[in-house]
Amino acid sequence: MLYYAYQAQRDAFTSVQLIAEAFRGILEPHWPVIGDLPVMRQAAAAMNMLSHAGISHEHPPFGIDHVTIDDAAVPVSEEIAVSTPFCDLLHFRKDGSQDQPKLLMVAPLSGHFSTLLRGTVATALPDHDVYLTDWINARSVALRHGRFGLDDFVDVIIQFIRHLGPNLHVMAVCQPSVPVLAAVSMLAAGNDPCQPASMVLMGGPVDPAANPTEVNHFAESHSLAWFERTVIDTVPARFPGAFRRVYPGFLQLAGFLSMNLDRHVSAHWDMFRNLVKGDGQGAAATRAFYDEYTSVMDLPADFYLETLQRVFQEQDLMHGRFRVHGELIDPGAIEKTALMTVEGERDDICAPGQTVAALDLCRNLAPEKKTHHLQPQVGHYGVFHGRRWQTETYPKVASFIRANG
Repeated sequence: MLYYAYQAQRDAFTSVQLIAEAFRGILEPHWPVIGDLPVMRQAAAAMNMLSHAGISHEHPPFGIDHVTIDDAAVPVSEEIAVSTPFCDLLHFRKDGSQDQPKLLMVAPLSGHFSTLLRGTVATALPDHDVYLTDWINARSVALRHGRFGLDDFVDVIIQFIRHLGPNLHVMAVCQPSVPVLAAVSMLAAGNDPCQPASMVLMGGPVDPAANPTEVNHFAESHSLAWFERTVIDTVPARFPGAFRRVYPGFLQLAGFLSMNLDRHVSAHWDMFRNLVKGDGQGAAATRAFYDEYTSVMDLPADFYLETLQRVFQEQDLMHGRFRVHGELIDPGAIEKTALMTVEGERDDICAPGQTVAALDLCRNLAPEKKTHHLQPQVGHYGVFHGRRWQTETYPKVASFIRANG
């Protein structure tokens, strides 16, 4: 009943937000005499923040309508290249991209929409023909579409790789590093003509035991039965995915917030002070981040539990027992696909050492086809987003892709 209780609370809070928005509209105008009183400005700021508080389950827009190439604005349009019940292959189409390297970005299925990679996509678009896995909120997927587990994730990646054809480059951000490595291994084992030219694994838990974080300790300190009993629930009847078993996105968000609670409280306090001072631009930047951060999606229960068990608890890939539909996965089969691993020095979710382990797993890949980059002074989010991603990490990734085109 956890989901039903949450939804009831969320519905009730919507009324509170509407009232707060009404009061904000009354308080924010500069009233004569009293408009600049501290108490009025503080009350208006409080109503502003309250009206925007809470969680959204709606897919935010990417908002990438153009990209600048050679000082010229090139229009960008979003097109669904392949549609599956649990994931769409989204193409950011632009004129003149036919001769650019084709890049498939695999977004994490970890509680946030793929728009979390908006900055990652925008940075790569001038130089690449970009495709992105756009995962669908599990509470919107009807039961008739069946289960979706870790093996099914690998199937989707293979389907998209084959659709895009040879000479493709694949980038996995965080959690997908393991299933993407498995998918490419299967293609290599079958000598598939669509083996990617290169693969970039960024901040992913290939070997969680290499440098465990609090996330890893938590996953290992509880049994799979505990997770199933405690955090798995069914979607309420009012949604298209009614009665589907899911790991609710609001629980994942609560876990992320609790890891750095002081930082989030400080950010909201700064936003409140900016609103009081009338610094709308400073407040808008923080709000834009949290509007994205608090837009959550539910995960299929089977995928969540199987990832916990096989990736974090039993670490099947590192112990040579990872199977997909019964087929044993051996990254040693990879000989054609160049591999780059990227880690963040301050990553407290997938710490340094966890992703670079993939280089050793691909034991038959020539040394000149392997490379690693440890990005200084960034945490997990900074591995694929922000100023250092744009100016330091991405140029190395782009150079690696060009060298292996």
